[in-house]
Amino acid sequence: MEFLRTRIEASVLAISRPPGSADFLNPPGDPGLFGPDSAAWQVHSDFTAMLTGGVAALLLQMLHPLPLAGVWDHSNFQADMLGRLRRTAQFIAGTTFGSRADAERFIAHVRRIHAGISGVGPNGQPYAASDPQLLTWVHAAEVSCFLRGYLRYRNPDFSAADQDRYFAEIARVAEALGAQDVPRSRTGIEDYIETMRPQLVCDQRTLKTLELVLNAPSPNALAVPWTRLMMRAGVDLLPGWAQEMLGVTQRSPARSELLRRSVAVAAAPMRWAVRNGSIHLARRRMGLPPFG
Repeated sequence: MEFLRTRIEASVLAISRPPGSADFLNPPGDPGLFGPDSAAWQVHSDFTAMLTGGVAALLLQMLHPLPLAGVWDHSNFQADMLGRLRRTAQFIAGTTFGSRADAERFIAHVRRIHAGISGVGPNGQPYAASDPQLLTWVHAAEVSCFLRGYLRYRNPDFSAADQDRYFAEIARVAEALGAQDVPRSRTGIEDYIETMRPQLVCDQRTLKTLELVLNAPSPNALAVPWTRLMMRAGVDLLPGWAQEMLGVTQRSPARSELLRRSVAVAAAPMRWAVRNGSIHLARRRMGLPPFG
């Protein structure tokens, strides 16, 4: 049983904590940017919710042609979709659960990368990864999907007030990256995304991104069915209008419920097995009881 637990945990950590991640155990007592009582620690605590939310976030972000152009022209995500998810997980974990110094280091690193990314989109419009408005879009799409994943797969009773608190807290990271006019509540996020919809398009690049997500490689051969399930759960997290733009046939309520239950079953052994995830180590750093 211990061997199985170790194998499952190793597979999870291979995705959620790649080499170069923060030192979550040090320095002792450092609360980082948010601290253990924050809404951010709660929403970002569950691997399954964050993975499905991350998949949905990627697809929602890529409906905007300029962020998609930046990723398409300046990264190898087409050949390394799993690597893209790992790097996102590394940044989110580092800025959420890492010490303040580690969080600031990750933010500074991303800012340096963004400073060197610019180009022209398919429609002839110039873009820059450091553009404050594009950063706001990427952030809003991301955190809205993270919260969707948390509500669906971990804590559907997370209160409206705590949801607002989450958006207010996590806006600090977006602003540190250079985003401006960042929405800080559920209503603010929903209204912002609605105002952005006229700028969103689904073209061949977007459809290729969807194809890459649905066929994302697995950490190992045994994880192939699990990976396929998580990718489809991520697509199902998207708002109905976004699924329609992508040409995805929306699941009936009954099929969505079956998918939700399947993900819940798949998530149970991961929650049982992982004892050294980012939140577990961060709680040890703070001298707190084990996470459970």
